[in-house]
Amino acid sequence: MTAAHTIIRRSAMLLVLAAAGCVRAPATSAPRTDRSLLTQQQLLEHHFNNVYEAVEALRPRWLQSRGPNSFRTPGEVLVYQDDNLLGGVDQLRSVMIPTVVYVRYYDSVQATARWGVGHSQGVIYISTRY
Repeated sequence: MTAAHTIIRRSAMLLVLAAAGCVRAPATSAPRTDRSLLTQQQLLEHHFNNVYEAVEALRPRWLQSRGPNSFRTPGEVLVYQDDNLLGGVDQLRSVMIPTVVYVRYYDSVQATARWGVGHSQGVIYISTRY
């Protein structure tokens, strides 16, 4: 192989590599949805009366307990509004949609890390502040 052939071959390889670097990855059809979050826009576009109705329709798994904490104490998902404990999921019925900025679900590990022992069923957190 002559020096000219070697140069041509290397140039062709560099050209192929450069062209491959310019190829754009295909765009996904839609951004990924955060399944632990309900935004104000999502809540308002469905015309729910209260947060319980919204969660029941859009994220029903948030309302389900994951089994008892012990034989004596059945566990329940707890509800917080702006860092104030409201109680169990029935308290969601008293929170009206127009006041809500977002609703977020924290699983048992996240809830226990943030609020401590006694949150092993998870937390539904309601923010009414921007």
